[in-house]
Amino acid sequence: MKQIPLAIGPEPLPTFDSFLTGGNGAALEHLRRLAMPSAPVYLWGPSGSGKTHLLRALAHACQQAGQRVGWFDAADATPWPLQPDWSLVIIDRCDALDTAAQQAAFALFVEAATEGVQVAAAGRLPPVDLPLRDDLRTRLGWGHVFAMQPLGEAETRAALRREGDRRGVLLSDEVMDHLLTRFPRDLKHLMSLLDRLDEFALARSRAITVPLLKTMLAEEGTPS
Repeated sequence: MKQIPLAIGPEPLPTFDSFLTGGNGAALEHLRRLAMPSAPVYLWGPSGSGKTHLLRALAHACQQAGQRVGWFDAADATPWPLQPDWSLVIIDRCDALDTAAQQAAFALFVEAATEGVQVAAAGRLPPVDLPLRDDLRTRLGWGHVFAMQPLGEAETRAALRREGDRRGVLLSDEVMDHLLTRFPRDLKHLMSLLDRLDEFALARSRAITVPLLKTMLAEEGTPS
C-alpha cells in the first residue's frame, strides 16, 4: 500500500511580479503599462517561453482592477461570443486554431474592435507564419508583436528552485543538473516533471534524488 500524498496548495496565480523576465523585458513592460483599449498584442515563441504566463498575468491585473476578461483557447468549442461587460479578450495557442476556431477568432476580433475591447493573443509562430486565414493572420500581426525568448540556464534553475521552495522540497544541485542536462529546457515541461516527481516522492515518503527520479521515469516508461 502506498501513502496517498497530501494535497498541495493551489498553483500560484501567474502575475507580472512572479514572471522571470530573461530576455522578455519589453513584452513584460508593455503589458504592465498597457492602457486599454489599444492595438492588439501578440506574443510568440516556443513552449515554455512565458507566453501564457504573461497573458494570465494581464488577465489577473485586469480582474484586480474590477474588469472582466474573456479567455479562449484553440481547443474551446465554437462559437466564441463576446460578452458586453468584457474589457479584455485573450486568445491562446493561435497556431493550433482549426477552421471553425479561426472563424470564431476572426468574428471575435471584429466585434472586439467595434466595441473597444482589448485583444491579446499568443502562439508558437510569428503572425506571418501562422497557418491561418489571411484576414485573421493580418489582425494578429498589425498591433504590438513580441518574440518571446526561453529562459537561460541560470534563470531556469532559479525558477525550479523557487518552485521547490514553494513546495517545501529540497532540489539538490545533482537533481537540478540531471533535469537540465537530460531534458529539454522547456520550463512548462520541467515544471510538469517536478510536479510528478514531488507527488511520487510524497507517496513513498522519500526525498527527491536522482535515483528516485530515475525510478519514477522507469515506472512511467519514460527515458531518464
